[in-house]
Amino acid sequence: MAPVAHSPQRDASTADELRDRPLLAYVGLVFALAIPFWLVAAWTSAQLLPGLPVSALMVVCPLIAASLLVFRSSGTAGVKALLRRAADVQRIAPPIWYLPIVLLMPAVTAMSYGAMRLLGMPLPAPHISLLTALVLFLAFVVAAGGEEIGWSGYATDPMLARSSALQAGILLGIVWAVWHLIPLAQAGRSPGWIAGWCASTVAIRVLIVWLYSNTGSVFATILTHAMGNLSMFLFPNDGSAYDPRVAGALLAVVAAIVTVIWGPRTLARFRSPH
Repeated sequence: MAPVAHSPQRDASTADELRDRPLLAYVGLVFALAIPFWLVAAWTSAQLLPGLPVSALMVVCPLIAASLLVFRSSGTAGVKALLRRAADVQRIAPPIWYLPIVLLMPAVTAMSYGAMRLLGMPLPAPHISLLTALVLFLAFVVAAGGEEIGWSGYATDPMLARSSALQAGILLGIVWAVWHLIPLAQAGRSPGWIAGWCASTVAIRVLIVWLYSNTGSVFATILTHAMGNLSMFLFPNDGSAYDPRVAGALLAVVAAIVTVIWGPRTLARFRSPH
């Protein structure tokens, strides 16, 4: 089969469209759509999981915000194209990229458990149910899809068109962390815990941008996001002993190593970003 020729006009048009996406409108919509979830959680003490308030259902907000803005600019066809990106498995090539996509977050979480033991921090004996892990994984994939179709599928490309990949990761990470502040407070987290979680969240977003820059795959970011949440909630026990200050320090080191090796401008020195 002959290779498909790319039209310079079309490529330029696509780049302009990505660059011109209204990011402030997107962020404003994401926050505005989350308000009803915050209010409902303020009226009830019910939790979806231990430490996970009802307001966590706001994971649908990035998807809704992105879909509304894409519909306004590109109609139904644009929304369908955006949603299809959640299953763009074919973009993950070579398959070696599945190693960091699937294993990076569990590895860092396991390292944080070891570090906490070395520091003499109190830790319960680990107990992990494979059935529980599978159910949580499926739930977290769905939840991560609601977020990453927006954060990665809609917002990351225009950020990469306007700034370096490292800056894009840090800025998106800060917005992502701030968006979670109210649910974290509603979960009863301490200020120190929240500060550590926010720092780790920024580092995670830099790593997600790195994976996206090298694969162009939203599915890759969904899987990475889901594995991060799964690792946290499987931390002994039901995430009760998880300390984001320890995990955050390790994630910051990993993000720094990635930045040095792949370069802050694209985080994809060895491969052209998609």
